[in-house]
Amino acid sequence: MDVVRHGVLTRLGELWTLRYERELGRPPEEVWAALTQAEQLGQWFPSGVKGEWAVGAPLEFTFGGQELPPMPGTVLQVREPRVLEYLWGPDTLKFDLTVGGAGTRLELLVTLEELGKAARDGAGWHECLDLLETHLDGGRLWRPGERWGELAPVYVAAFGPDAATVAPPEGWTVPEDEPV
Repeated sequence: MDVVRHGVLTRLGELWTLRYERELGRPPEEVWAALTQAEQLGQWFPSGVKGEWAVGAPLEFTFGGQELPPMPGTVLQVREPRVLEYLWGPDTLKFDLTVGGAGTRLELLVTLEELGKAARDGAGWHECLDLLETHLDGGRLWRPGERWGELAPVYVAAFGPDAATVAPPEGWTVPEDEPV
């Protein structure tokens, strides 16, 4: 089975899903730590995360250095080290980890509340997963958002104009002088 590096967009009733797969050369426990530990999330996730990884616990996503307000979330499912699911604002993120390949097969399923942001978010989550993979491999990281501009046109072309009606949030910028 081929790994789905680029997001695949699917309609799910009134909602839309983006699905990605990555083969990561680390055991599930190491990938789990990268998904749940603040210092590791800071290497690849698009926001800071405050809260406890317990079902029903509230989360707060902060965007340091950006002119964006915090975004709420809620933990929906935790089955360490296999499944992590939570609300990220109005969207749902579900990470499934299985042993496979050279280590762990990660599947990310993003459920979107609206089609118009699918290309924007598709490129963003693609870049986040690239950063996660690079972080786990000990490679040189780049600033989050730095490669989004390269990926966005690919997602617009793949998903079509109806999936590209929502621009990045006002106040969103790529940090220029922050150390990586």
